[in-house]
Amino acid sequence: MSDTARLKCTIHISGLDPTITLPVLTQAFLPFGEIASIQIPTAADDTPADNSSPSTAAHRGFALIEYTTPSDALSAIDNMDQAVLLSRVLKVSAAKPLKERGEGLGSKVAVWEQEGWLAKYEVSEEDKDAARRAQEEASRRKREDAMLGLDGGAVAGPQRPE
Repeated sequence: MSDTARLKCTIHISGLDPTITLPVLTQAFLPFGEIASIQIPTAADDTPADNSSPSTAAHRGFALIEYTTPSDALSAIDNMDQAVLLSRVLKVSAAKPLKERGEGLGSKVAVWEQEGWLAKYEVSEEDKDAARRAQEEASRRKREDAMLGLDGGAVAGPQRPE
């Protein structure tokens, strides 16, 4: 399965109770379709890891569930968003792609020094020339006589009807 297809089949659940376990989460989300994998990242993990073995580390308050089909994932989102599990309200949404470390906001490197940022937001020479021409045209119009083109503008103030 490609990464984009896997992303369409994956949901993100936040607001989990600290005592949630893998079997409880499985039982809560199994009615919506066949589950391919469940990940409950712990505080000790840098990246989400599969929790097939019980861990003593506290989890980070969210989980990722991958279904076998996108329709199962949508069904889980529709039915479990704002649902209550272990006296906590869950927020269930489609998973977003993981950001590369050192990219985007939150990075320790300025965005304009990142390789991808410059390629994405660089202004072409054509656009720079067009902007400069438009600015010159606007300044030339400003320098022209402001009274040109006004009809009957010889008298200041409100006009009386005749």
